[in-house]
Amino acid sequence: MAVSVSKRRGSVKDGKKPVEVAEVGLMSTILCGMLYRIPMLFLLSIFLFIWSSSSIIMSGSFFHVCVSSRKLSDLYCLSAGTHPSFHLPIPLNHTSNNESGKVFDAIRSSFDAINTTTSGSIHDDSWSTSGSAKDDRIDNYSSGSNQDSNAGAANQINDDLDSKIANAKAVEEQLQLHHPFSSDKKKKRTQSNGNDSKNSGNDDRETTIAKAVKAVEEQLQIHRSWASGSSIMNHQACDGRGVFVYDLPSKFNKDLLGHCGDMMPWEGSSFCEYMENEAMGRPIPALGKGWYRTHQYSLEPMLHAKVLKHPCRVYNPDEAKLFYVPYYGGLDILRWHFKKNTTDDVKDALGLELLNWLGTQKSWDRNNGKDHVFVLGKISWDFRRTVKAAWGTGFLHLEQMQNPIKLLIERQPWEINDIGIPHPTNFHPQSDDDIIAWQSKIISSSRKTLVTFAGAERPEDPYNTRSLLINHCTSRTDGACRFLDCKSGGCNKPETLIELFMESEFCLQPPGDSPTRKSVFDSLIAGCIPVLFDPFTAFYQYPWHLPEDHGKYSVFMGKEQLKQMNLNVVENLKEVPKTLRDEMRRFIVYELLPGLVYGDSNAQLQRFQDAFSLSINHLLNRVSKLE
Repeated sequence: MAVSVSKRRGSVKDGKKPVEVAEVGLMSTILCGMLYRIPMLFLLSIFLFIWSSSSIIMSGSFFHVCVSSRKLSDLYCLSAGTHPSFHLPIPLNHTSNNESGKVFDAIRSSFDAINTTTSGSIHDDSWSTSGSAKDDRIDNYSSGSNQDSNAGAANQINDDLDSKIANAKAVEEQLQLHHPFSSDKKKKRTQSNGNDSKNSGNDDRETTIAKAVKAVEEQLQIHRSWASGSSIMNHQACDGRGVFVYDLPSKFNKDLLGHCGDMMPWEGSSFCEYMENEAMGRPIPALGKGWYRTHQYSLEPMLHAKVLKHPCRVYNPDEAKLFYVPYYGGLDILRWHFKKNTTDDVKDALGLELLNWLGTQKSWDRNNGKDHVFVLGKISWDFRRTVKAAWGTGFLHLEQMQNPIKLLIERQPWEINDIGIPHPTNFHPQSDDDIIAWQSKIISSSRKTLVTFAGAERPEDPYNTRSLLINHCTSRTDGACRFLDCKSGGCNKPETLIELFMESEFCLQPPGDSPTRKSVFDSLIAGCIPVLFDPFTAFYQYPWHLPEDHGKYSVFMGKEQLKQMNLNVVENLKEVPKTLRDEMRRFIVYELLPGLVYGDSNAQLQRFQDAFSLSINHLLNRVSKLE
């Protein structure tokens, strides 16, 4: 079908008319296009405005879109979950105390004590901070009521300023005991006088704390950089990653077990029962398969038994990357701990003899001990005897011990080669099924009690954190807080302790004789969320076994707030939403728990890595970087 196009032109009186018509047509087209797009641009502008003043927060299975404005003191969130219209309080002054740009994770339960430093003026007499920052309080779990700000300040878990002060105070306490900065600063303050002395003392103190916090955080980051993303489940994964276990003379390990009856005077020969079953102790049928009466100081013989069966073990030192020294240093200390009139030379003798023996080994000289690891089943301070204290040995002060890696249940925060590993619990699974069965049991456990504290009072110090928490619990009549007195012997029965923790939402974990507690790990494996009062209890200790985001598994409260009686622990914990508790518990049970327990030496774990497997894997990754 042909289509014809006429070539006839219309009559035009003015030759310019066609151009004008074309221009008008073009302008009309552009104008219509702009008018057509105005609603689109308007809607886009509104969308960009809302987006710039909102946040999207994902928390587990929850999706929050939160909007803030100058009229709102907190974030208002529309949540695609089971907790709609969730309020996330935010600090009124985002830039106070040099915290500009810091991510405020308000749906977590704890303030991240590690990442806070004292930037305000901290005074010797009152530990108060100058400026208006003290009024910029954070109530992490708002009930929605418009309470007076001054009245509400006493009931806040994660007050920014008080958390900083609590963190600084804890750091200073540790500095006074263990850090070299403290003695130097003290000498400088002593040499000053008058007002200059006070101002200088304040400046020195702040500088010391800031340096100490920075140092420990940098070390933790280095430790995390040593972590390996791979796992070792079989011999095929061990190529070039051999572990050599020294066959030491028995006096350095096995013979020490023969002194078990003399180590703990109040236990007597019954302490030897803890050394049975490769130091796991006797079984506990009431708690099920894999449960034993394990002592907190049994780590050395227990892990010795495990490493002897490690898939990467080699018998030729020339094939090894990592050298394991099975010295039972903690049990060596216990021989002398409670005996009077024992000289330092006697306490240190076996450790010195061990290092002399190692000095004769070619493998020790290969990297000056840097590829060697010691497992020491007591806290670091027990091996770092000071002039003032007669307790413990000086083993870790020796020059030969500076290069090797030390795995301890509590590390010295400023020693780069001290690595914290979990206290031994009573659960030692043999298979993946054992872990899965226990996970299922505790995730479905009925949590009848909000708060639990298991511990012993310090009667000589009524203002000790423990004593204050006991008073918090025992003074209540609503049953929200249960107290298990360890002086009555209840804490010596794992069945009682674990069942109590399984019935509780939160477990209070104040420091004991030292910052860390075995009970922290007992509560975690029972699905009870630990409430911590000192950053050295966990935050600065276990970079390979606990995540850097401490709010995923714990709640942090400041000791100073508690001592000043302006913190009601139980009432604040009541404000934590159930959805958040459940989310934290799922993380603890499914993500953390397998890596917090030590399987027995015959364990056949395929899907999980236990605490020891994680440690050895990370150590192998570390020593592989020495070359």
